[in-house]
Amino acid sequence: LMTLTTFLIDSQRFKYPERPIVYLSACYFMVALGYLARLVLGHDEIACDGAIIKTSANGPSACTLVFILVYFFGMASSIWWVVLSFAWFLAAGLKWGNEAIAGHAQYYHLAAWLVPAAKTVAVLLAGAVDGDPVAGICYVGNSSPENLKKYVLAPLIVYFALGATFLLAGFVSLFRIRSVIKRQGGIGAGSKADKLEKLMIRIGVFSVL
Repeated sequence: LMTLTTFLIDSQRFKYPERPIVYLSACYFMVALGYLARLVLGHDEIACDGAIIKTSANGPSACTLVFILVYFFGMASSIWWVVLSFAWFLAAGLKWGNEAIAGHAQYYHLAAWLVPAAKTVAVLLAGAVDGDPVAGICYVGNSSPENLKKYVLAPLIVYFALGATFLLAGFVSLFRIRSVIKRQGGIGAGSKADKLEKLMIRIGVFSVL
């Protein structure tokens, strides 16, 4: 929420390759709303109807709305993480400038919003949404391991593999730059290498989180 507020106050502060962090935060905020809905409406209103677990086959309902909030924005956040890793790779590995990375912003948004939207529609059309009486939300794969693998695990594995590949490539590039700085020596070489190491640590910690 603080990230979104800061962005609304000063949007120019967040430039590429850091800007995907804003969209990540927005997605997490919407997912949080999906989980908070159970506190407002109650578990029974969302996931259950007495002893019967609700599904998307029952038509539009609070169950469907919560599913869209949690699934769509959850998957969108994963793709924005991939975009963040890719943008960082362009900056650190290929030495792209902010404007060059921002020049492809429309493609980042297309991938980050269109792919989850298509998957969300596919899940709804397949009637694969079902309630989780324990968590009090509606999601996909609660009662079907096959749906869980198809609509959740498989996409997440792909996103993780892509993001990890870009991160690894970016780190390799930074290690090379660090080695060159140390070999060249000169005034301030040690300070530059230390700053680069701190940058690598910050990026690594954020990526893991």
